[in-house]
Amino acid sequence: MNYECLLYEVQDGVATITLNRPDVFNAFNDQQSYDLQDALKQVSRDENVRVVVLTGAGRAFCSGQDLKAIASASKRDLSESLEKRYNPIIRAMRNLPKPIICKLNGVAAGAGCSLALACDMVVASTAASMIEVFVNVGLVLDSGSSFFLPRVVGSLKAFELSTLGSKVSAEEALQLGMVNKVVAPEELDAAVAELAARYATGPTKAIGLMKKMLNKSFNSTLDEMLDYEAYCQKIAGNSEDYKEGVTAFNEKRKPQFKGA
Repeated sequence: MNYECLLYEVQDGVATITLNRPDVFNAFNDQQSYDLQDALKQVSRDENVRVVVLTGAGRAFCSGQDLKAIASASKRDLSESLEKRYNPIIRAMRNLPKPIICKLNGVAAGAGCSLALACDMVVASTAASMIEVFVNVGLVLDSGSSFFLPRVVGSLKAFELSTLGSKVSAEEALQLGMVNKVVAPEELDAAVAELAARYATGPTKAIGLMKKMLNKSFNSTLDEMLDYEAYCQKIAGNSEDYKEGVTAFNEKRKPQFKGA
């Protein structure tokens, strides 16, 4: 696929989506947001894609909204912008029945921070940082940060990070649970490739079901989750990957999952 503001590549079951406006630290303009919406539709439809890697070109992951693009507009309804541009991206990411790995190569600010938090796993470079920068321009959290942040770091820390606009280093983000792993910049590509390869050869249907289950658990009772676990386990138990997993276990070999 060819996009104006993205790089999109699929290889060995891994779709790599790279935000590609490095001259503005991959800040979102209208085109980049619509490109990303379309790319997420593509990975959802493509049965050959079993894991997604989301990253940024150059030194940044994503610096959020391109404020120069907003300043050039005579009048902009920010609510409408969220509904048309950012919210569809976050919903598509969370509803995608495939894992999304954030390769956090640099700063993730504002909506870029939201984008990273919306991923299923985050592997960060020591050069990366995260900042909920909205307060610095008199705005509130958006693009899902008000949902993800307190669930990850707790309500007290979320209030601090949101209202002070505190910059979080990669190491601090690891301690807070905002990222899964931190590596040296020169090791980032290899670390993400290793993780992506594992997911690309894993039981994709089961992983997708577990993603749905974990999403649902935030707003469910124990009884509701027990029922939902039984429902999802029935689906997983009828999958080809389950049959292969049991066969491989009994034959004392590594399973060859096909994602079916």
